[in-house]
Amino acid sequence: MSACGPARLLPVFSSRVAASQTETNVPNPDETLTLDRPPVMDLLQSYAPGDASSPEDESLSSPDTSPLRLPTKSAAPAVDETALALSVAASTSRPLDPSVHLVPFNPTADQLWAPVLGPQHPHAPISSASGHRNHKLGHVEDAALLPFLFDEQYNTFHRFGYASDPSGLHIIGDAQAANPDTVYNLPPSEHKRRRIQSKEENQEPVPPEAENPAADEWVVHNKKSPWAGVREGPPVELTDEQKQYAEAHAAKKAEKEARGEGKEKTEVVAKTTFHGKEEKDYQGRSWITPPKDAKATNERCYIPKRCVHEWVGHTKGVSAIRFFPKYGHLLLSASMDCKIKIWDVLESKTCMRTYMGHNKAVRDISFCSDGSKFLSAGYDRNIQYWDTETGQVISTFSTGKVPYVVKLNPDEDKQNILLAGMSDKKIVQWDMRSGEITQEYDQHLGAVNTITFVDNNRRFVTSSDDKSLRVWEYGIPVVIKYISEPHMHSMPSIAVHPNSNWLAAQSLDNQILIYSTKERFQLNKKKRFAGHIVAGYACQVSFSPDGRFVMSGDGEGSCWFWDWKSCRRFKTLKCHNGVCIGCEWHPLETSKVATCGWDGVIKYWD
Repeated sequence: MSACGPARLLPVFSSRVAASQTETNVPNPDETLTLDRPPVMDLLQSYAPGDASSPEDESLSSPDTSPLRLPTKSAAPAVDETALALSVAASTSRPLDPSVHLVPFNPTADQLWAPVLGPQHPHAPISSASGHRNHKLGHVEDAALLPFLFDEQYNTFHRFGYASDPSGLHIIGDAQAANPDTVYNLPPSEHKRRRIQSKEENQEPVPPEAENPAADEWVVHNKKSPWAGVREGPPVELTDEQKQYAEAHAAKKAEKEARGEGKEKTEVVAKTTFHGKEEKDYQGRSWITPPKDAKATNERCYIPKRCVHEWVGHTKGVSAIRFFPKYGHLLLSASMDCKIKIWDVLESKTCMRTYMGHNKAVRDISFCSDGSKFLSAGYDRNIQYWDTETGQVISTFSTGKVPYVVKLNPDEDKQNILLAGMSDKKIVQWDMRSGEITQEYDQHLGAVNTITFVDNNRRFVTSSDDKSLRVWEYGIPVVIKYISEPHMHSMPSIAVHPNSNWLAAQSLDNQILIYSTKERFQLNKKKRFAGHIVAGYACQVSFSPDGRFVMSGDGEGSCWFWDWKSCRRFKTLKCHNGVCIGCEWHPLETSKVATCGWDGVIKYWD
């Protein structure tokens, strides 16, 4: 070893030498120190070669490279671990608080599922601390069980007091039943025996006095007198006082029925609101007067292509629309919001008047021949006759049943005759001048849906929910033609062809059938219009004024047009979001059509 080796190592070991030997001075590394060899060698030899951390260090260890090892000392203060161990042991023994989000130890399964100390909150949801419970009464397991087997065990338990659990291994309830039978496989004799046995077990003991039929105890226990079923002698006549009471009661009852009491009846005051600028113009003409120059622009009709206007004013679905007769300058609409509105079609295209007289949805409306008055039928069981111009209710008719269709006789001399198809299977005829019922046509087996006059108004055809058509002579309550086939469905809408020779009937099997209006009223099997979906909806069917096209709404909000001659679909217009329930062709504007739907919108197409 060279003499300079110890001199280079001395500054490194100086601090450790100072820690072990207090008398040794710390040398300055910048200065050159010379020490005797023996003390340095003794210091290097104090390091044992076995203290190396790895085999590589061990192989390289030498007196010149081995570090100095000193005893370790902790700077942390002394802590008594007895209290800490006791606190941990106490925490592991007590139950957990479910509101704590941090647990400083590993709890056992019993601690996790232990119940919460103290009463549970009555309105708090069941937490995990209440155990393996998915029901307020305990744990409910899912089991696959047929409905028949469940009903069998359910009825058996309520009848006999025992039932088999879903596994079929255990009996719930009366465990004394060794071979329990269910209510379905028990013979009738056993049923009777068990019923008698149960009755005897629940019967109270009868005292000896109750065995004598002459005693009062016998009547109490038998609930019936021994002579209750025996009638001896002629029936006793009523006394004069009893007869007077019975007559007074019958008279009072008849008076109530005549007044319509005893039924829920809400009186609605008819109101009307005029929305136009003025009811009469500068010449004194009414707002319902048709324009003098109104006439058909073209005898040939065309299919509309686009929507030119929308009338929005009803808050619920629109159930029916009718153009003003012959001119079509006004459009009348009935809605499920209990209101009837009339709209201007030619000029301002606004609502002119609102009629409010029903307290339930309005089912049907019908103009008289000149349009000055109209009829309305509502689900409040009332039929009201309105003045179109003033909005006043002229008269009200009711039979206590719901009117489904109202119609006036089209003849000019019979505008006072009202026919209404009712929900009680009758067609009732009123004379509106006297307000009396003059005739009843009672042959249908279901609610009457339509009334259509044919053969110069001498006859009319009615359809009903009984899936039949019946033809009547006006004024005679006898059916002259009855049309009913096994393949027929209910027909809630019927329209007459402009040539008056054919009837188009909307059938609920998604097709329109054509019947002749001649004597035999035969079905025209060559003409059939289909493709639309109307099952379940009373969608209106209509003809164009020239008779070239057949039109109908459908349940998906579309309006369908077919060619009359070829029966082919001509065009389909998507009109409404809901059901397109009504469609009317303008009587003069040959390419314009009005549609209404259950979305509460009336659209005008051109």
